[in-house]
Amino acid sequence: MSDKYEKIQEISDLDPIIHARARLILMSYLYLSELVDFRFLHVQTGLTWGNLSTHMAKLEEAEYVVTKKRIIQKKLYTTAHLTNKGKKAFEDYKRSILKIFS
Repeated sequence: MSDKYEKIQEISDLDPIIHARARLILMSYLYLSELVDFRFLHVQTGLTWGNLSTHMAKLEEAEYVVTKKRIIQKKLYTTAHLTNKGKKAFEDYKRSILKIFS
């Protein structure tokens, strides 16, 4: 098999938790920010509240993200940040993508 086809095959080795489009976008915002509000993620990603919650739960389950819920002026306020494991996973993902397409 030629080298170019081997690189394409490497796509199947990408982290499936991050590789899903919505989670890749979420991880990108979280990687670039220290702490992110769910309302910000909802607006920026265009995800429904249900989809946002589902994808964030998947990232939490993988221990890539930690969320914190608080009540402020009688409203639920949820924030999220990447864990060290999440930062490393995202950096590994970025390196893999660059390697595949270089």
